Amino acid sequence: MNKNLNPLNWTKKQQIIGGAIAVVLIGGVTTGIVANANHQAEVRKIEQLSKEKVEKDRARVEKAKQLEKSNEADSKKLLDIAEKTPTDKNIKLAEDSILKVKNAEVKKAFDNQVVGIKNRVKLETEAKTAVSNYQKDAMNNDKYKTAQQAVSKLTSSYSKGLKDSLNKQLSTSKKQADDAIKAQQVKSASDSKAKATNTNKEQTASTESATNNNSNNANANENTVSQGTVNNEVASGSNSYGGGSQNNYSQGGSNTSQNNTNSGSSNQGQGNSGQNNSNSNTNTNTGGNGSNKNNNGSNGGDNNNNQPQTRYLGWVSVDGVRRYSQTFNTLGEAQNYAATTANSSEVTDLLLSGHSIRYGVEPV
Repeated sequence: MNKNLNPLNWTKKQQIIGGAIAVVLIGGVTTGIVANANHQAEVRKIEQLSKEKVEKDRARVEKAKQLEKSNEADSKKLLDIAEKTPTDKNIKLAEDSILKVKNAEVKKAFDNQVVGIKNRVKLETEAKTAVSNYQKDAMNNDKYKTAQQAVSKLTSSYSKGLKDSLNKQLSTSKKQADDAIKAQQVKSASDSKAKATNTNKEQTASTESATNNNSNNANANENTVSQGTVNNEVASGSNSYGGGSQNNYSQGGSNTSQNNTNSGSSNQGQGNSGQNNSNSNTNTNTGGNGSNKNNNGSNGGDNNNNQPQTRYLGWVSVDGVRRYSQTFNTLGEAQNYAATTANSSEVTDLLLSGHSIRYGVEPV
């Protein structure tokens, strides 16, 4: 071994220089070690930050997913409520909730469902109005057809209950209208028959009057002829009393110019009362022994121009007992009263409480 390499053989100067070199070498090694350690720590720190960021991002994404699911669930729930009870308030709540939904496809489906609800409400409103208009004028067949068409458009499953109710109302009003028409036809036929009977009676009375007039005229003629015969007999009868003087007895004239007049209802000659059986006829008999005038009154036929007017009773019964009723001059008014009363809040509460509700119209 070289003596010069042994630090023990170094001079003091060499030892100082060697120590300095050693210090430098040791410091460099230490610095390298420290730098490497710092680098490793920095790497680990970056890795930790990246891992935390990833975890935060993952948590943020998961939270967004959960929020989206919650918003979709809320919208679906509010849409179901709007479907069952489509009030303006419920529809507005559903629309506001849909604005929070981020998924484009889901949002579009929900928007379409809202449009469907609004269209259904429009059709239901039109059907209710058409049925109500028909109930107020149940004799109008055009309004009946319009109501039928409006109700037939209620195809949604949510409209089934309303559709069944409206069809029932239409059927009830149509039957009431048909029954009223039949009753009116029967009444009209009866009135026509009664009127025809009265007309026949008047014609029969007129015919009998004419027959009696002809008979009376014939009796008057017979009386006149008979009286003329008497006058002739008197005129032609001559009796001689004492001294052969001739006395002539005559009625209405001399026996040489006997007056016999046959003028229908006027008799000239010896006073004689002709028989008169005619209604509204005057016979005047004049003759030498007196006069007689007979006046018989005339009998008019029955006059019945006042025809009774049909009225209609609208009623609503609760458990078989008619609790509400009112009489009207027209069928439409009676039907409107019955339908309106049956759909009132008071009667609806009774129906929901389990009572049996019925309503109808009948002629009185």
